[in-house]
Amino acid sequence: MAEPLRSNRDFRLLWLSGLFAALGGQMSAIALPLLILKETGSAVQAGAVGTVAVCAVLITMLPGGVMADRVERRRLMRLCDVGSLAAVTALALAVWNGHAPMALVLLVATSGAVLNSVYAPAAFGLMRAVVPPDQMSTATARLQARTSTARLVGPLVGGALFGVHQALPFTAQFLGLFLSTVCVALVRTRSAARTRAGSVFSRRELTAGLSFLWQLPYLRTVLLVFGLGMNFSFGALTFSALAVFSDSGRSGLGGGFVITCVSAGALAGALIAPRFAAERHVRTLIVITCWSCVGTAAVLAWLSSPLVAGVLCALCMCLSTVASIGFLSTLLVVTPEDRIGRVQSAAGFLSSIVQPFGPLAGGFLLATLDSSAAFGVIGCVLAVSAAVVTLAPSVRAGAAAAREKPDAAAGEKPDAAAGEPEKAGTAEAPEDTAMPRMPEGPDPEPAGTVSTRPATAPAPDAAGPGAP
Repeated sequence: MAEPLRSNRDFRLLWLSGLFAALGGQMSAIALPLLILKETGSAVQAGAVGTVAVCAVLITMLPGGVMADRVERRRLMRLCDVGSLAAVTALALAVWNGHAPMALVLLVATSGAVLNSVYAPAAFGLMRAVVPPDQMSTATARLQARTSTARLVGPLVGGALFGVHQALPFTAQFLGLFLSTVCVALVRTRSAARTRAGSVFSRRELTAGLSFLWQLPYLRTVLLVFGLGMNFSFGALTFSALAVFSDSGRSGLGGGFVITCVSAGALAGALIAPRFAAERHVRTLIVITCWSCVGTAAVLAWLSSPLVAGVLCALCMCLSTVASIGFLSTLLVVTPEDRIGRVQSAAGFLSSIVQPFGPLAGGFLLATLDSSAAFGVIGCVLAVSAAVVTLAPSVRAGAAAAREKPDAAAGEKPDAAAGEPEKAGTAEAPEDTAMPRMPEGPDPEPAGTVSTRPATAPAPDAAGPGAP
């Protein structure tokens, strides 16, 4: 019998590593645009940093998954740690010296985003080796709870530190990354790389994860409709609520309350997911989440109340997080270990690629329609996605269909392991055979995206329902 997670030394180290890094990353996430505004006075330049980081993540996400399947994963994580520490150190020193050039800020943001694209799939692969399959759902929930907590606490602490001295948030991020690096270095488990290797940028390697997902109807449908379509629509919904209840920018109280409720809903979902055995009820949870979003849009179309909007959005996010944890747990277990990096990156890519366009669509609707009509249009789009998820035969078949022949669906035989993983204590790594993440973004973060390593400038987070 596998030891409980609380006794799994390597899982505890990975959990702490992500906590330290996430807190530091969230502190700098709020401080970085404030720093640029203070240095340049230009909101355009402040926004450009976020745009550059998002583009860097999307461009490097698929190659990062290939790298995670090529190099021993703990070693790869340590190399990324060194790169992250170097980038953050340079930024912190520049701020302490009184001037951070825009070129340096863009370089640090881009390098952090690129390193995160490599680190995240490697961390998922290592977790697969650390956590037994029957504990994957609980482990995923704890990772999501950690990330949600960091998102609630980090910006508040980062903003307070910035008010004392503008270099303090970046110094705190350096300390967090240093502690994270130490935790990873203490992990004993190894997750062996593939022995056969071609070009990282070959078409076959870059599309291997997408091909695996596409040829399994259950994973394909859920990711395209729930992960992509619902992410887009829910992003439009939450941005519209933020704009409407902030009185078009004249007061941030109502909109801030809605966004805080969304974060609280994600944390609540992560805490209660283990009690629901989310991996056993993924379809039901996904369907309920989709129709809850439809109901939320319908209510907001005729009732203008930030309190109601906050409660309903929190409920949607809570349900989404539970469903995401169940889906991501299934995805991690059914994916052969030699392909976990590419599959995880592909799932994250599908759920992230539309996220920047949701708020844009919400803003366009509010500019051309009144708020009630805008919420009505968003509700109709959500209803289409919900109907597809409810009626699609592949989703009705459930996760069991994805567990049958994942190797055959991938179109290639698993590569031989480069070596047997070393394990600490009694924790056993899963074998390199198929065994029985998503709405961070569910980065769960997921699927997912449960994000294990926040970049210097934040990578695209799960906007709500549908984000792996």
